Amino acid sequence: MTYDRLVCANCAGPVSEGRCPVCRANRERLQQSGPFGGLSLAAILTVVVLLMAAVALVAAYQPA
Repeated sequence: MTYDRLVCANCAGPVSEGRCPVCRANRERLQQSGPFGGLSLAAILTVVVLLMAAVALVAAYQPA
């Protein structure tokens, strides 16, 4: 999830606007987490498993 959709519990404003110190701190933290910061562990593991399966399929069907 991106921070532009988050609502601050402290000031009830959008986190992307940075109305209060809590918003600004969370916005900074989310920006520093990088492009994969919003992905859950389950999503990352799913991608890894799918990549491993794709590599196994390619290796199994190589012409001899």
